[in-house]
Order: sequence, then C-alpha cells, then structure tokens
Amino acid sequence: MRQLGTFWRAFRRNGTGMLGLFLLVVSVVLAVGAPWLSPHGPTDTMRDPVTNRVLLFAPPTVHGPLGTDDAGRDIWTLLTYGARISLSIGFLAGVLSIAVGSTVGIVAGYFGGWVDNALMRVTDVLLVIPDIPLILILIAAFRQLDLGVSPLVLLVMVIGLLYWSSTARLIRAQVLSLKERQFVQRALAVGAGHWHIINRHILPQVMPLIVANTVLVMSTAILVESGLSFLGLGDTTQPSWGTMINFAFSRNAVSNGAWWYYLPPGLAIVWVTLGCTLVGNVLEEMLNPRLTRHHLEGEAELPRQAGRGTAPTELLAALTGRSRNGEDSGDTR
Repeated sequence: MRQLGTFWRAFRRNGTGMLGLFLLVVSVVLAVGAPWLSPHGPTDTMRDPVTNRVLLFAPPTVHGPLGTDDAGRDIWTLLTYGARISLSIGFLAGVLSIAVGSTVGIVAGYFGGWVDNALMRVTDVLLVIPDIPLILILIAAFRQLDLGVSPLVLLVMVIGLLYWSSTARLIRAQVLSLKERQFVQRALAVGAGHWHIINRHILPQVMPLIVANTVLVMSTAILVESGLSFLGLGDTTQPSWGTMINFAFSRNAVSNGAWWYYLPPGLAIVWVTLGCTLVGNVLEEMLNPRLTRHHLEGEAELPRQAGRGTAPTELLAALTGRSRNGEDSGDTR
C-alpha cells in the first residue's frame, strides 16, 4: 500500500495523466451505469405521446438528450449500452494481447539463442503484415467455418492475437538488460532455476512496463473494434459505438441531416482512446526505465519529473520493491 501511495502521489501531480484518468473514469461509469442512466432499453422504440407514431430520426429538441435513430431507438440509450461492448472488447483484447506479447518477450529475451531468433522472426512477420486486411481474412475464414463462436468473442481473439508484436519487442529489450544485472547473476550462482528467476526477479521488474503498455494497447483495440464494427464485422444484434456509426451511414443518417446519430459515438471513441493514450503515455514516462536516464548520464544528472517531485527510478523501485540500483532487497531462494 505504501508503494501504491507513493505512485499515486506522483501520478496525481501530472495534469495530463489526471485528465486521461478522468476521461476513462467517465467512460467506465457510462458503461457500468447504463441501466440507471437511461430509462429505456436498447431495443425500445420511442413513440410520440400524442399521435403514438414512431419517432424516426427525431432530433434532440423533440426527444431526449440525443434524439432517436431510423428505428425510433433512443441514441443516448444506445450510446450507454454501446460503451459496454466497446470497452469490454477493448479491455479483453488488450489483456490478451499484453499476455501473449509479455510472455513472448520475456521468454525470448531471457533464454536468447535459437528461442529468441524463432520468436522474433514470428514477431517480425506480424509487424510487417498489414493489420486490417489480415483481420478481415481471418474473420471471414472463421465465420465460414461456423465454429459457433460469437462475433464479439471472435473480435477479441483476432485483435488480441494480432497486436502483441510491439509489446513483445518492448519487453524483450528490457529483459535483455535485466538478465545481465547482478541480482540475476547471483540467483544463477546459488542454483536458482530459470522459471524461478523469471517469476521472482524478471517479471516484477518488467511488470510496471507491462501495466503502462496495457493501457496503450487497450486504446488500439477499441479503435480496431470500432473500425471492424463500422465495416460490418461486429455483432449487429448488440449496440457498440462502431456498429452505431455503421448503421448511421448505411441508413442515410447523413443525407437526412441526423448528425445526432453518428456524431455522439464518434466523439465517444475519441474520448476513450484519448483517455487511454494520455494515461498510457504518462505511465510509460514514469515507469519505463529506458525513458528515465541516458546510459552516459551520471547519477547526479538523474532527471526528475518537472513539478512531480519524485524521480522515475524511485517510483519504479517503490512499485517493484527494489533498490534504486535494481538489486533485489530479498533473498534469491
């Protein structure tokens, strides 16, 4: 708890990070509180109380804060319930991507040799292949196989298993440096096994970097999900921000002047991805050891975050329970 308190005190002094955190908290509250924030369901049809006619493309001045769509459904309701789908896919795909990328990066960086070469060649292939065409081919292939997997689960699997390559490169570079440190060499000298060293010494050191990169990958996953849903590859039976934009353009919302149909989900996507990006960049700045100092700088020249009062290496040491020189404060058993 003391380590988390130290980290929070440094984080809250960063205006950019707090802005990003505010954006994310609002998005989560919108998703979790959907049943309470809207009096209607996502499939309810809005009708005129006098004539009982369905309110098609009703502007905000006629119905609710955001009007209705071409089927008379409340846009505000679709926006809140759509936040659940978009954020869930972004979170699950981001976690899956980070799990795969971190595992590949740690194994490749620690064991080296042919293991490193094999894993990095696979990573290089995924880095150079265009993402969207490959995703379109995979989703189309899986749908033709008719495996009984829901479109949402398919999106999570495809996004999560294709966007881990940059994470693997980042974690591998850090592990290559860590495995040469004295606390790893001491553990090897006393006979500690490889998996013990990875779990006890390597993983805690790279965990802050993994957490920081998770938030950035989540923003990418949300953008990709929205783009695929806009192309019609999402679950059309459940509202998401990308599906809303897809329906808005396919059902002539632009020609009907119904800006309230496509503008709110578009702004919502920008809102949450901006929040993830701001928080992720601040976390990476605070926790990534490669951004804290140059290898030619002396200890006296260690940069301190302007206006934040705590050096990044001190934050990293607090979160990992290590000394500032990266030595393990405990035993190596």
